[in-house]
Amino acid sequence: MATRPSIWILNGPNLNLLGEREPGIYGGESLADIEQRCRDAAETANLDLEFRQSNHEGELVAWIQEARISAAGLAINAGAYTHTSVAVHDALRLLDIPIVEVHLSNIFAREEFRHKSYISAAATGVVCGFGPMSYLLAIDALAARMDL
Repeated sequence: MATRPSIWILNGPNLNLLGEREPGIYGGESLADIEQRCRDAAETANLDLEFRQSNHEGELVAWIQEARISAAGLAINAGAYTHTSVAVHDALRLLDIPIVEVHLSNIFAREEFRHKSYISAAATGVVCGFGPMSYLLAIDALAARMDL
């Protein structure tokens, strides 16, 4: 039986509180709801999915390094680390797979400090502003860009 390509979706700090945290900005769905939507989309695309969340920068960096070996594509919503973490940026630069930066909100329509992303320079593309659909668009983009 052939192995299916695996995509990884990594989520950063405070995303574990989706559905409770600022629903006017981030929506009412929980991260578990979004994960289920992603699992359904990955299954439709005939992809395996690894979906993780951490509030710890070092853990995200370790997972990105792990993805170098195990993933055919990566989507990352690094949360606040998007705007602060050179370490996450440097880890992403090690990957030789498609990378999609994901945001639920349109970071360019928000506070000025959110307009700078350390992730974008290492990403293949960026999806932002479409709420939970941003994740699904990222899966479609990864499936289209992966070298299968």
